[in-house]
Amino acid sequence: MDFAKVLNAFTAAVETGDGAALAALFTEEGVYHDGFYGAFRGRAAIAEMLEEHFWGAAKDFKWDMLDPAMAGQVGYARYLFSYTSILPESEGQRVIFDGMACFHFENGLITEYFEIFEAAVAQAQIGFAAERIAKFAARKARRLRDTAPAAAHLSAVQGPTHD
Repeated sequence: MDFAKVLNAFTAAVETGDGAALAALFTEEGVYHDGFYGAFRGRAAIAEMLEEHFWGAAKDFKWDMLDPAMAGQVGYARYLFSYTSILPESEGQRVIFDGMACFHFENGLITEYFEIFEAAVAQAQIGFAAERIAKFAARKARRLRDTAPAAAHLSAVQGPTHD
């Protein structure tokens, strides 16, 4: 599998709003975990996410995947992402942020995509009120705290454990 080719197809689909092309990169039950909108499972849901959520709120997308690396069936890339908002409260505002992307593959198709970025950076550029940004951050923190891997961190004894 050519990871760079997948990244190019992935970003091209987003930039052009081609939900079918984006969805075709995923397995039938693949999951796209979006940093704003949450998780979308299956090709139909992924296509709808792109066409309705992304393109329903913005236009003029540009997505550059940088420094791609792959180990086994997992690929990573840092990225720069930008768009122009079409939301009524921020129409015409250009937004840019950076992040990290992680792709899990099976037989050359994406089984799971997730990203990490500072959503507040994008929301501040759009002009969202501080209360709205705080509510979003609190919801995201609750989702993180509710994951199985977080349990060990939340029950950990605080303070140094070495002599």
